[in-house]
Amino acid sequence: MLAELTIKNFAIIESLTISFEKGLTVLTGETGAGKSIIIDAIHLLAGGRGSSEFVRYGEKRAELEGLFLLDDEKHTVYEKCEQFGIDIGDGMVVLRRDISETGKSICRVNGKLVTIAILREVGQTLVDIHGQHDNQELMNEENHLALLDQYGGNKISSAKAVYMELYEKYDQLKRKINKFSQNEQEMAHRLDLIQFQLDEIEAAKLEPNEDEKLQIEKNEISNYEKMYDALKNSYNALHGEGKGLDWIGLAMGQMEEISSINDTLKEISESVSNSYYQLEDLSYQLRNELDSLEFDPERLNFVESRLNEISHLKRKYGHSVEDILIYASKIEEEIETIVNKDSHLNKLMNELDSFEKDLLVEANNLTNVRTKCAETLTKEILRELKELYMDKTVFKVHFSPDSEDGSIKFHADGADVIEFYLSTNPGEPLKSLSKTASGGELSRIMLAMKSIFSEHQGITSIIFDEVDTGVSGRVAQSIAEKIYRVSVGSQVLCITHLPQVAAMADTHLYISKSTNDGRTKTSVKPLGEEEKIREIGRMIAGVEVTELSREHAKELIALAHSAKN
Repeated sequence: MLAELTIKNFAIIESLTISFEKGLTVLTGETGAGKSIIIDAIHLLAGGRGSSEFVRYGEKRAELEGLFLLDDEKHTVYEKCEQFGIDIGDGMVVLRRDISETGKSICRVNGKLVTIAILREVGQTLVDIHGQHDNQELMNEENHLALLDQYGGNKISSAKAVYMELYEKYDQLKRKINKFSQNEQEMAHRLDLIQFQLDEIEAAKLEPNEDEKLQIEKNEISNYEKMYDALKNSYNALHGEGKGLDWIGLAMGQMEEISSINDTLKEISESVSNSYYQLEDLSYQLRNELDSLEFDPERLNFVESRLNEISHLKRKYGHSVEDILIYASKIEEEIETIVNKDSHLNKLMNELDSFEKDLLVEANNLTNVRTKCAETLTKEILRELKELYMDKTVFKVHFSPDSEDGSIKFHADGADVIEFYLSTNPGEPLKSLSKTASGGELSRIMLAMKSIFSEHQGITSIIFDEVDTGVSGRVAQSIAEKIYRVSVGSQVLCITHLPQVAAMADTHLYISKSTNDGRTKTSVKPLGEEEKIREIGRMIAGVEVTELSREHAKELIALAHSAKN
């Protein structure tokens, strides 16, 4: 749920902090007081499009911040935040957005700087805003398939998972075939290029790890004089006349004479003897290394030239000789494929044909599962519409295959094109949902569908911005009860001008504006029971609250309590 909203220097709002509760919260007040501005602030906080016009006149920037509390550890926002490296601690998500006077935005989620796109992705899992002329999720036919899949839950997701596994392989195969079907001239240019590259690499006759071996050899030849002097001096220090080995040999002889006196002297004598023989062996190795040293300036020139050649190839084909050889193997295979293009293409086409047959089976199975879920969904929506006094309405989930040139076109979600169709009057043909209803009918249809889909979407907060426009009487009461029913499963914030909806509220916030020092200021006040009666009375009567309107307000609140129970 949205627990707290802070707004600073936003439109006509100077500074405002609002705490929200669970259940149904209604926002009422005179037209122009700032009710919709609060909803606009939440919309921008959830990634909506912003501009410098939202910054309060005379200020440098507008600041928006919202605290959301999560009850469900499996809420989709956890997965979304993990995807973007955002930590969620103690089930809290804080969204923040600053909009500068130039229109630029700085966005944060739990203190981490994010782009507006990421803010929107996270925000959409937390907030769902519906206006009186809703053109968002429910009215957009492109979203109808996803809504049906959400409604179907595990039944559809299981069938979809099997289909998706096969579709990914099918899609990879199609991309290969498309690559083969490129322009002949492009393929010829590609062949010339990679053939030249392969010839250049093969001409170099590279050996694995050759660059490393040559670098070691270059280092040795370049340091010939230093190595020679060190080996010669080391050998002379050990083996020359009167040098190191002679003195150690003398020590060894002396210790051997007294080694039989006790065990300690014996151990020392043995250690001296071992050291002498080890150093003697090392002196022979030093002599061999010295004898094998040879300075060959021509070899050094060859090594340096070869390393330059390899370095040139590295700049073009890889970071190491191993990378170059792997690349050569890869383009050699590509050359063979291009040269024998027709045979490879026929083989791939046969594979694709086989995949299409298997994919069609899984796509049909997915369609069948969706069709059954659509039948259940239709019954639920018709029941909801009946409760909203639209019992003559006909609703249908319209299925059509996604086809291209007479053949079925497969996509990541299956082979179905789904659209919600509706007829609100007897005898009228079914039409697309977005083209059928208007005014009060549109409000009721949207609310009926939202009542069902809200249970399956896991949205934390649902906001209705004057969705009750154009209705009255028993329809208004039915809408009020329907909005309250949605609030049982999700937090609902609702801007309303209907006293029936206001009477159903668990929390009633009154929005007002005043003028101070020539500037307009918006304020929010939670209403107590008496204040709520007075406000609902004002909504019933208009400007002047009469005793009759107060009694009517009390009656509405009593009816609302009864309906809730």
